[in-house]
Amino acid sequence: MSSIKVNNEKCVGCTLCVKVCPAQAIKMVDKKAVIDLDRCTLCGVCVSTCKFGAISILRQQAAKDKDLSHYKGVWVFAEQRNGVFSTVAFELLNKAQVLAKDLNTYVGAVLLGSGIKDKAQELISRGADKVFVIDSPVLQNFITENYKEAIIELVNKYKPEIILAGATTTGRSLVSRIAVDLYAGLTADCTGLDIDKEKKILIQTRPAFGGNIMAQIISPDYRPQMATVRHKVMPEAVVNPGREGEVIVNDFNPEWQDHRIKFLDFIAEAVSTVNLSDADIIVSGGRGLQAPENFKIIEELAASLGAAVGASRAAVDSGWMPYSHQVGQTGRTVCPKIYIACGISGQIQHLVGMQSSKTIIAINKDPDAPIFKVADYGLVGDVFKIIPLLTKKIQEIRNK
Repeated sequence: MSSIKVNNEKCVGCTLCVKVCPAQAIKMVDKKAVIDLDRCTLCGVCVSTCKFGAISILRQQAAKDKDLSHYKGVWVFAEQRNGVFSTVAFELLNKAQVLAKDLNTYVGAVLLGSGIKDKAQELISRGADKVFVIDSPVLQNFITENYKEAIIELVNKYKPEIILAGATTTGRSLVSRIAVDLYAGLTADCTGLDIDKEKKILIQTRPAFGGNIMAQIISPDYRPQMATVRHKVMPEAVVNPGREGEVIVNDFNPEWQDHRIKFLDFIAEAVSTVNLSDADIIVSGGRGLQAPENFKIIEELAASLGAAVGASRAAVDSGWMPYSHQVGQTGRTVCPKIYIACGISGQIQHLVGMQSSKTIIAINKDPDAPIFKVADYGLVGDVFKIIPLLTKKIQEIRNK
């Protein structure tokens, strides 16, 4: 297990580490730093703060020294609720096939739940070569600790080299815990995945520094390499009903169950004004609309197209639209057939959330706006003149 150590020969008793420790796990004894290992979270702040190199984190060497050649397969956590898969699982299976081809390995899917064994064929038809199933009443409802223990057992038994999960509430809470227990590298909220064909390692791309740069992250020394991926940044795998694969069933060990936690109820969101993630057409407005009442022209255009209404972060932060409409790095990631950006300049934070749309139409009075660099069609002009004309024309066509 990883631990942390103070080199007393280098420690000068400066107390800098005491001041920066967020867990208040360090105190000075005889002018030397002493770390309470029960309180320490191994965050590493003290290590980077110490000017004398007196503190170091001791990583588990056994994990690093493992023979990585034994790890094969690109796995996808097939998130489901009541037997219905989250579509992000199909998006990941599509990408997993590309990654597996570059690594000359297989695509695996992890399916946990109760009464879900028959759902394995659906994953095979979407590209899985092997489906690892644990079917147990204990897994009827998602409890992170139970799911974690089951997947860790599968990983230790079958040794996949890559594990992918959706960056959903379920995926984020589950995969982070698995990574900690396995001493594996994990990159969250990825928007791109590729293989370094020379080194045969996973390149994980995600926005960083508020979306101002796209960071590429690798985990060359540990396995499995793990990533959560944003919904709607990749196309879904096509369905091939006749595709064949292997279903590998494992039992749930009662010792894995965490009896401290009991599932009480699942309360679905009662109010949902818009489902941007599943919309085929989205009309979004930004700061260029100047005032909240001007979103009426966006809503009218969306209604004429049968579209959802989106908004940039600037519009949401200004209180013009609810957060549920926000598209971008800190909002929804969308991939509609048509995305119409109205009065949106196109900062990287917004582009991250919509640039994978099939067709992008931009309307902006600034001909140099960044949005035009990703747009398939651009209209340079006043949104208050162009949008009503578009709406009128579309309504005329629909009424014919």
